[in-house]
Amino acid sequence: MSGGPRHDEPQYDINPLSPDGFFVRLKRRLIGAPRDLSDRKLFHQLSLIAFLAWIGLGADGLSSSCYGPEEAFKTLGEHRYLAIALALMMATTVCVIAIAYSRVIEHFPHGGGGYVVATKVLGKRAGVVSGSALLVDYMLTITISIAAAGDALFSFLPMGWHVAKLPTEAVLIAILIMLNFRGVRESVLVLTPIFLLFVVTHVVLIAGGVAAHAPELPQTLKSAADGFSEGLSGIGLGSMLLVLVHAYSLGGGTYTGIEAVSNGLAIMREPRVQTGKRTMFYMAASLAFTASGLLLCYLLWQVTPEPGKTMNAVLAEKFVAQVPLGAAFVILTMASEGALLVVAAQAGFVDGPRVLGNMAVDSWMPRRFAALSDRLTTQNGILLMGITSLAALLYTHGDVRQIVVMYAINVFITFSMTEFSMCRFFLGSRRDSPLWKREIVIHVVGLSMCLTILIVTVYEKFLEGGWITLLVTGGFIGLCFLIHKHYTDVQEYVSKLDREALSFAGVAVEPGVRPREIDPRQPTAVLLVGSYSGLGIHTLLKVHRSFPGQFKNVIFVSVGVIDSGSFKGRDELTALKNSVEDQLLKYVDLARRLGFAADYRLVLGPEVVSEAEKLCVQIALEFPRCVFFSGQLLFRQDRWYHRLLHNQTAFTIQRRLHWHGATMVVMPIRVLN
Repeated sequence: MSGGPRHDEPQYDINPLSPDGFFVRLKRRLIGAPRDLSDRKLFHQLSLIAFLAWIGLGADGLSSSCYGPEEAFKTLGEHRYLAIALALMMATTVCVIAIAYSRVIEHFPHGGGGYVVATKVLGKRAGVVSGSALLVDYMLTITISIAAAGDALFSFLPMGWHVAKLPTEAVLIAILIMLNFRGVRESVLVLTPIFLLFVVTHVVLIAGGVAAHAPELPQTLKSAADGFSEGLSGIGLGSMLLVLVHAYSLGGGTYTGIEAVSNGLAIMREPRVQTGKRTMFYMAASLAFTASGLLLCYLLWQVTPEPGKTMNAVLAEKFVAQVPLGAAFVILTMASEGALLVVAAQAGFVDGPRVLGNMAVDSWMPRRFAALSDRLTTQNGILLMGITSLAALLYTHGDVRQIVVMYAINVFITFSMTEFSMCRFFLGSRRDSPLWKREIVIHVVGLSMCLTILIVTVYEKFLEGGWITLLVTGGFIGLCFLIHKHYTDVQEYVSKLDREALSFAGVAVEPGVRPREIDPRQPTAVLLVGSYSGLGIHTLLKVHRSFPGQFKNVIFVSVGVIDSGSFKGRDELTALKNSVEDQLLKYVDLARRLGFAADYRLVLGPEVVSEAEKLCVQIALEFPRCVFFSGQLLFRQDRWYHRLLHNQTAFTIQRRLHWHGATMVVMPIRVLN
């Protein structure tokens, strides 16, 4: 017979869910089309050169100059003569932390920053503490950046307009969520002009501000020296040092964001280590210049706080009153600050989901947070970062002074643990590295600085928001341990299945059975499987026992899931494909020893359901008399958190294949807890 299909064979509609629907078209318009994994230039297109990485990640550090120096200068109170010493301490601290994190990049080139370093050097529990603090830090990175952006943008607007500040900040978070759904590179390119405008206006403000008062600089230094002498005789050296350390610590927001480069190393252009270190240099140099320069200008121009205005706005107004640049320069400067702070929120959306993905791969967070969207972004993580940062914004009503305390505490928990980890790392490698003493010095100094800032901030600001961030971070740590315990308990039971099933697979079936040829016209069982484990083997054995003699062919189907742990380069994708293929060949061998004709099909993709659906429809056309099977963990008591921690992949694929006209049977695998 020839011509059309036989009437006794099932017909499959391969396009019932056409991508022409309104919501799908809207999604593609807003977010973009799916990425093509077969494109050999994909990783090159998605990665960032040092300059773009400086914009996407360095903006977080540079933007902290919009609120960190101001907080430190205000804390000095009447002891403003200490501003010069404070500026030097700030610049030194930025350089020390940047050098320390450059060492992290050298020795941990796959990224992950504080979480990975603490996990590998101090152990998994310490890693969870560091990772949890880092996640809360990135949530608050978005909050503080957007809140400070609102303050800057509304600094030159009438007070009556300030009622719209909080809603405007909420809208900005929503826009950033949408931009990051499209991809990191796309969002960075959109925001590049904003970053450059900030750099130009602030170089003019700082350099021009110092130059305009250059003739008065000797007198300013003399006044500072006189003030120091008066303070020495009045309150004493010890008290002055306490004032200086107090201001230095409460200006700790200045140093936040420096770690973003080491956490976001995965998005750097090859060679990543060199690109990361170059980005770190750009960040450190720009932040040290801006933060210390603004402090010096506050002193030279005798800037004092004014209601409804940031100190940078006051400085810019004083500057244009003497330098003929006009009010337009003030507007441009403050608009660039507000816009840069919006750019700085990018670090939270770029690095937060990556840390979340790393923790999900290690089973400390729900594993769905390691999944990538069809745009190859960690979409679930981006959404979580956006929602939690919005909640923090609404809770604090956008109060920068309260948020910066919560923010700085988490930053310096992570900084301190990272510096301590690096100290342990070099102590542990002292036998293999003759230069370990020279290498460890920068980390000892950095650890001292970070612990000082952390302790003073917690002590001074515990009742002003410090307790909230400690409570939230502690709760997050506890949640991580609960999630990990659940996954461990389930894994122990699944491992028991593995041992039983693998024992059967190894001894109960006679090896050496001659493979039968696949006949597409014969009844075929198509098994959706993951790794070679008890779940897949039990599914195969249940099919074998439940339908004796029914199926002549067995086709094993697997999706190699590209998540945040494997999406690091083309070599990693090749390794993933080879690994999945090896697992499938083990299933094929077992099925042949059971007497089936067997083969496999595989595909790589960021998401299981859609990729499996497309592959299964193709198989259904190739094997018209096929039935699909999949195993699914079944808990004795179905609790609300099971759907969050475990996917319902088998049932979702079943519904989709039924819509296509194909038959799929889900085989339950009981978990007794």
